[in-house]
Amino acid sequence: MIIYDDWQLEFLETKGDKILCCGRQIGKSEVCAKDAGDYAINNPKSKPIVMIAPTERQAYGLFTKTLNYLLETSPNLIASGKDRPTKERIKLKNGVEIYCLPVGKDGLGIRFLTIGRLYVDEASRIPELVWDAIEPALLITGGDEILLSTPFGSVGMFYEVFINKDEAYNSFTRFSQTSEKVIAERPISESWTEKQREKALQKLEQAKKRWSVKKYAQEYLGEFVADLHRWFSDELIYKCATGKREELDKTTINYLGCDIARMGEDEGTFEIFKKVKNKIIQVENIITTKRLITETRDKIIELDNKYNFKRIFIDAGTGGLGVSVLDICLEVQSIKRKMVAINNSTRPLEWNPDKIDNPKSTGLFKNDLYENLRALMEQDLITLLDDDEIIASLQSVQYEYVITENQETRLRIWGDYTHIVEGIIRGAWCNQYKDVKPFIETF
Repeated sequence: MIIYDDWQLEFLETKGDKILCCGRQIGKSEVCAKDAGDYAINNPKSKPIVMIAPTERQAYGLFTKTLNYLLETSPNLIASGKDRPTKERIKLKNGVEIYCLPVGKDGLGIRFLTIGRLYVDEASRIPELVWDAIEPALLITGGDEILLSTPFGSVGMFYEVFINKDEAYNSFTRFSQTSEKVIAERPISESWTEKQREKALQKLEQAKKRWSVKKYAQEYLGEFVADLHRWFSDELIYKCATGKREELDKTTINYLGCDIARMGEDEGTFEIFKKVKNKIIQVENIITTKRLITETRDKIIELDNKYNFKRIFIDAGTGGLGVSVLDICLEVQSIKRKMVAINNSTRPLEWNPDKIDNPKSTGLFKNDLYENLRALMEQDLITLLDDDEIIASLQSVQYEYVITENQETRLRIWGDYTHIVEGIIRGAWCNQYKDVKPFIETF
């Protein structure tokens, strides 16, 4: 059973429009799930409750927690049979319906709805066109808006609502919490043990040492940081993300970019491209979770049997999980000569695409990969899939210039949803190769 913090109880007791701007992992979706569940229980026959986010996966997170809360508190109120819960709708016997919807880049998916209560998760990442679609959906119901997010730079509607308190935004009650304060002050209970607190505080201290002051301020202190910028603009993303999935055969020149997932909550991606003359075209984006290294190897083999890749790019030079995957892939006759180890920390001085080890190297290879992808996008040399997950991943990439006394100024590129982009930047590295025909193994 969850014991709610004082700030969460205050949030639950507050009526009307609410905005929650906070650091990460403090329980914002848990409290909003209870807020939505209680509203559904106590307001029979009310207009639909709608939960949106930039992608389906993000929207489904809050939606699932709301369903779990209802199952714990009012299981008999949940409709069954043909009206049982789906991935998009919870129907209650009191006439209330709760919807879970991704909004994409323009909000077309919510324009047909009349909304009684709206929850916007990852609100700082919602595109401008989506906000234009939201307002009319609430017009005739006078429904409340609940916005929750960690900041993402100092731009966008989420920023404007939280910062401005004039007549255009004065309907919102503002809540702000830092991860530091919540972790340090949350009462010890069955759901929050002393061991959990100690580990969380340790991770915060480690983040302070690893991250820049600006990144830490945004992610854990919930601050709007003006000097953090987007690496890919919306204009550039929407110009390039227009492709459709397609089936390929083994006669095209195909490439695979991999971002390896660890066991746990991390997501791994397999990004598949074909090269047509000087144009790179993405044809598939596959996301996996909780994979053993042998399962990742088997997935690579499965995809190679289908696409006959010319090259398979994998992050395997920093002693991480990718090294283990590379090692067992090099034992497989059909793919061992196709594997290209891309070290996310170093760049070869004498690059040899047919050689796994490149002992002469220099730094900043990760930046090279990101700069290569952006250059391809700017020059219209790459087409990416029109996919909400891909667009959200591209939008999540930020950069800053880190200035340290007596050291050169460094460019730091990072993000909190970059697993898809990490696969794309490796697959897009195929433009560095002069491959002219598919690689055929002979035995």
